[in-house]
Amino acid sequence: MAKGTILSIDAMGGDAAPGVVVDGLAALLADRADISVLLHGNEPVLAPLVAAQKALAGRCQIIHSDTVITSDMKPSQALRRGKGSSMWNAVEAVKNGEAGAAVSAGNTGALMAISMLILRKMEGVHRPAMTALWPTLRGRTVVLDVGANLEADAAQLVTFAIMGEAYARAALGIAKPTIGILNIGSEEMKGHDEVREAHEWLRAAKLDIDYRGFVEGDDISKGAVDVVVTDGFTGNVALKAGEGVARMLGSRMREALTASLMTKIGAALAMAGLKTLRSQMDPSNVNGGVLLGLGGVSVKSHGGTDARGFARACELAADLASSHYRDEILANLARIREGGLAAE
Repeated sequence: MAKGTILSIDAMGGDAAPGVVVDGLAALLADRADISVLLHGNEPVLAPLVAAQKALAGRCQIIHSDTVITSDMKPSQALRRGKGSSMWNAVEAVKNGEAGAAVSAGNTGALMAISMLILRKMEGVHRPAMTALWPTLRGRTVVLDVGANLEADAAQLVTFAIMGEAYARAALGIAKPTIGILNIGSEEMKGHDEVREAHEWLRAAKLDIDYRGFVEGDDISKGAVDVVVTDGFTGNVALKAGEGVARMLGSRMREALTASLMTKIGAALAMAGLKTLRSQMDPSNVNGGVLLGLGGVSVKSHGGTDARGFARACELAADLASSHYRDEILANLARIREGGLAAE
């Protein structure tokens, strides 16, 4: 295969796999000459799909696996029965140094469990965190955690801030990302003990990061900061609420623009602006959640993504694989330990 970044792909994970996976890879490789792929899955099924895509010729190696992690499989079941599956093998290739990053659109809990077991945690990381890229008025904001940990103490929130800052620089190209902790108010006396303690730690720690203090829920979509830190329970609720509001607004807008002849004429006149709005809100353009804090890159694509969305998740994985974000995380975690703020 061609030299450059090698991605390890779970071809069988996702609602429309493997067709969407192969189509997404073809779209990505047509634009990125520096990427090649290890494709894990059922070879008899994958071979004709890959052969039909000229962009994959000579740059996609199929590695057969007999088993698949299903969407209804619990993480504990995936750990017991998943060895040798397309998801397991995709992650294991990263551990073995055969690829720079793994990507799967399969079972989220299973991917988290398998990734943590195989790739292990980075030194100084008590619990990894799942990220989301949130569309905002200023572009994109990194939100973490969005589901890996229901609770997080102060030390873990500080670790999330360090990981999110390095990730934002690698994923969004922001030289000096700004950071805020999600709270019920911006005043220092607001919130529970853990967020207030994390706030004090980040203000006192001698870290080369731009910490801005507390942010509120509406600040996320405003793009008030580049990285929003919270526990997985709160982050997941906020994420799902935001997705629901976006779907509701999209539905109401379609109803309003097709309600009468005059509104249809108005929609036609505003078509260019509406297309821009749709692109900005399209989840395919921000697809890809990363489990930060592991000894390798593991990216979760949305299970219901289309080919363009899967290509975006793979592009994110490739960019992270070629970045130094994990080295930056380790350096700041070491400074935290030297200051006596490490998580136990």
